[in-house]
Amino acid sequence: MHGLSYLRRVFQAYFGAGASQLSFWHERPTLNEKAFDKVGNQYYMTFRQKAAYAGPADEQGIPLLDYRGALGKQYNPIAIAQYGLGCFNRFKDTGDPVWAGRMATVAKWLVTHLEVNAGGCSVWMHHFDWEYFRILKGPWYSGLAQGQGISLLLRAFEVTGDASFLQAATQAFHALTVPIAEGGTLLIDQQGDWWIEEYITEPATHILNGFMWALWGVYDYRKSTGSDQADELWRRSVETLSKHMAQFDCGFWSTYDLAPTWARNPASPFYHQLHLVQLEVMYRLTGQEVFLRTLTRWRRYNDSIFCRNRAYFQKCLFKLVYY
Repeated sequence: MHGLSYLRRVFQAYFGAGASQLSFWHERPTLNEKAFDKVGNQYYMTFRQKAAYAGPADEQGIPLLDYRGALGKQYNPIAIAQYGLGCFNRFKDTGDPVWAGRMATVAKWLVTHLEVNAGGCSVWMHHFDWEYFRILKGPWYSGLAQGQGISLLLRAFEVTGDASFLQAATQAFHALTVPIAEGGTLLIDQQGDWWIEEYITEPATHILNGFMWALWGVYDYRKSTGSDQADELWRRSVETLSKHMAQFDCGFWSTYDLAPTWARNPASPFYHQLHLVQLEVMYRLTGQEVFLRTLTRWRRYNDSIFCRNRAYFQKCLFKLVYY
């Protein structure tokens, strides 16, 4: 039943009438050069199409994603944060207060929708079930959501001076520093490596794009507040990522995660492109050559028809087996 439900929903998302959740997520990943000019504090990806998202939305203008099938329209804190970051970039580009207003609206939504979980951490919950290779039962929270929410709230504080944004960012940051067993999103493994987990699963799966996006939130909080705790989390997590980069390489493509499955889970073409952009950002933020070397190798994979086709067929195999 899980497989049939998933296939039905995905078919409707790709081939149904109107905008599905894919119309929001599948913007072409694009590096934002202005994030590195030391002036505008723009976000590291442009999110230009996300800022122009045409809906659906609620009466306050908060984006809703239409997942089709049994899920229907849902608030997704990650999408809401990305929309707000795109609006922030557009405000910095144009100076138009309309964009600042839209950013502030969704930032306020994030402030009011922080929820205290069973471990006492303030998190953004997803109030729907989600099909990973295991079902995530709602409500569930995510290190990725925490990181991108923080990135937006800090920029909203910069623009508005509203202290509630900074306070909420501090509350959300706490969850990134707390072990999963205690209600947070941090996994310190048996080797002492520090991982921020996008999905809280047992065993952990170390989703690559979610780890890197969450890390940018840590970087932003460290830069904005000078927090020693953020500095340690950033340093140890970057060490973990650089140490394990080779494990995310199939030999012909990047992997989506390190899930303990018999078949590797190669990234979709979209997520492979996202990894390329994220690796360039990581190299610029850290100067570590491992990110540049990996980026160069994965670009070669992307340019190879053989590698692209091999990744596509292996992804289909993984979906057939696990979904």
